[in-house]
Amino acid sequence: MDLPVDEWKSYLLQKWSLLPTSIQITISTAKTVNDIFLHSSSLLQPEDEMFLKRLSRGYLVGKDPDAPLFYREEGNKKFQEKDYAGAAVLYSKGVSHSMPNTEDISLCYANRSAALFHLGQYETCLRDITRAQMHGYPERLRPKMMLRKVECLVTLGRLQEASQTISDLESNLAAKSTLAAAPFHILQRNLRHLKRKVQEKENLTETFPAALVNAFEDMELREENEQISSASSSVSLRTDPLKGRYLIATKDILPGELLVKEDAFVSVLNPGEMPPLHHGLESKWDLRVTNGDLYCHQCLKPTLATVPCDGCSYAKYCSQECMQQAWERYHSTECSLGGLLLTLGVFCHIALRLILLARFEDVDKVIRNLHEEISDEDICLPEGKNLVKTVNYGLGESEENGKIVETPIPGCDINGKYKNDYNAVFKLLPHTENHSPEHKFLCALSVSALCRQLEAASLQALTTDLKSSKRKAVTPELCPDVNIWGVAMLRHMLQLQCNAQAITTIQQTGSKENIITDSRQVRLATGIFPVVSLLNHSCNPNTTVSFISTVATIRASQPIGKGQEILHCYGPHMNRMGVAERQQKLRSQYFFDCNCSVCQTEEHRTAAGPRWEAFCCNHCRALMQGDDVLSCGSRSCTESISRDHLVSRLQDLQQQVGMARKLLRNGNLEQAIQQLLECQNDAQSFLSAEHSMAGDIEDGLAQAYAALGDWQKSATHLQKSLRVVEVRHGPSSVEMGHELFKLAQVFFNGFAIPEALNTIQKAEKVLLVHYGPWNDEIQELQKMKSCLLDLPPIPVGPSV
Repeated sequence: MDLPVDEWKSYLLQKWSLLPTSIQITISTAKTVNDIFLHSSSLLQPEDEMFLKRLSRGYLVGKDPDAPLFYREEGNKKFQEKDYAGAAVLYSKGVSHSMPNTEDISLCYANRSAALFHLGQYETCLRDITRAQMHGYPERLRPKMMLRKVECLVTLGRLQEASQTISDLESNLAAKSTLAAAPFHILQRNLRHLKRKVQEKENLTETFPAALVNAFEDMELREENEQISSASSSVSLRTDPLKGRYLIATKDILPGELLVKEDAFVSVLNPGEMPPLHHGLESKWDLRVTNGDLYCHQCLKPTLATVPCDGCSYAKYCSQECMQQAWERYHSTECSLGGLLLTLGVFCHIALRLILLARFEDVDKVIRNLHEEISDEDICLPEGKNLVKTVNYGLGESEENGKIVETPIPGCDINGKYKNDYNAVFKLLPHTENHSPEHKFLCALSVSALCRQLEAASLQALTTDLKSSKRKAVTPELCPDVNIWGVAMLRHMLQLQCNAQAITTIQQTGSKENIITDSRQVRLATGIFPVVSLLNHSCNPNTTVSFISTVATIRASQPIGKGQEILHCYGPHMNRMGVAERQQKLRSQYFFDCNCSVCQTEEHRTAAGPRWEAFCCNHCRALMQGDDVLSCGSRSCTESISRDHLVSRLQDLQQQVGMARKLLRNGNLEQAIQQLLECQNDAQSFLSAEHSMAGDIEDGLAQAYAALGDWQKSATHLQKSLRVVEVRHGPSSVEMGHELFKLAQVFFNGFAIPEALNTIQKAEKVLLVHYGPWNDEIQELQKMKSCLLDLPPIPVGPSV
């Protein structure tokens, strides 16, 4: 996903292995990004480009005129099954393959409006009705669609518009009754029904309440930092020769305080599982749903009603505005390269988009900056050795000969401010000396192939006047050398391994009919956040990060004292991995050994390993300890057993739990409960009570009993699952917050009012720290609390 597809990687690795040793050494010992690119790009041959083009053609990113009918028919099947969300996605796929102002696109929009109506998305439904009309929806089919429009307007309280639409429809039906697709008397009956609804609504003194005022505080920084854009005044930027740039607290910070709110300088939606098409398949059109079908490719907002690019079937947006903005900023160039960019991976795509976005800042300045940096032989040195080169940049403090001296901080502008701009992005380290020669060769040739594709097309998308922009596009012809673009893209591609930020979102899992909300965190996109990149890693961080669309927010997850460093987790967390696994991950991806307090003391580890992975003795329930052969940790017990035997039992148990989960999803509740209880009994014989698998079993039982309406049993099992989550992730973790939210739902549905209010309070306290007050789960918790507090007191009978 991040790197090119496996076929291209294997092809280039084989090409690397066949290179003369002298050339391999030249590339391996190259000290600058410029040298790596120039030595590697000259090795790209026409047959290499042909192989890459064949791979790229496997992705269906153009518009296929036969696809709209196929997707419309498949969407109709989903609609008949009352899977309206699934139908909307398939109609959207039909829209994306349709050309503007055709019957195909108008029919897809109209059908999607029907699905959206049944989903209660009335405003979006109205927009789709308008789109269908704009693209020439057939006159004979319009009456039924206009009745849907009236229903939406009435529901939304827009009664004057509804009355006008009814009047227009009556006039049209009277003049052209023979054109109506539905029988005329049925349309008239529906019209009379809607007119009565409008009159009833108008007679009500207050049909719809006034617009609700958002009671939650906005996600804004209380006082923005003068030194660092997108950061609060509670933090300050520092630099150190050993650990580079970092942030410290300028005052005592409380949990939940917003420290950074930064919009991604660039982001690219992760395509998800999009394997290239293979010949011989039953259908060449994919029915699977990916992130690209559910989120705007520009702003990353979720939507079932995407607006397609006019030139390709891949790029989709939440609105015409986002589509236009994307076209003007980058998609006019990317549109014809869709298959190639999917083949080369997200990192290569981001590298190109960074260059395209840079042209809109100050093109001449950026190009000069590229020239200066490319010719700088020390560009790959650690930051501490590179600081004194740019005396105009912001200053930090360091100690030299016992004295505090000021040193320039890379990435700051001439006024010493660190901004979310291309200069800050460019100054992120590429770690050229740490990447393997094979990786640098792969990246260099991938970028070279992309540059040649741009050259071959004469950069037509860039030289053509943009739709609404008068600014002249930047092309290599306007640059002294197209290699500047290639070198810059290679630098960015190498930067991304250590500086790319996964943009995540919370998605609900399982059936929407589930009473208990189950969710998981998924990677939605990859972005570059210059300010977020300033934070160093800790396996036990004092901050938490969350996202809304393309905006990252960092909040304190625990009290941070004045002068203490602000720390972020790069992925390997103490509650998710053992120390050896964490160190290996950090060393291989980020090129450093972690020396945080957790890694140094290892106080959280036991001889049996983490409790959520520990085996227990079948006789006395004490934890088993050891390597290949495990022995009971109790001195009074002599039980011992092979680790391989227990691992095999665990794998069998995981398979049984998976089968039970499938029964649960299919609605076979009694069978699911029986199998989960058997799994529970098996787990108790060899797994610790806090083992993650034991927690999964309890969670499954909680869901099954909730589906049966047995709230007391559901709560009992969910509380057991909660204890496992607390042991593994901690009492203040985001995982704990989600589990408390589920438990609050169970108590709420079971009318256990004191327990529900207590759990709601705990869940709010945890989730507020991680997400702030605008989070969907927090708003749902507040609705539950309000509902419970508004209930009349339960009367107490007389004493007997």
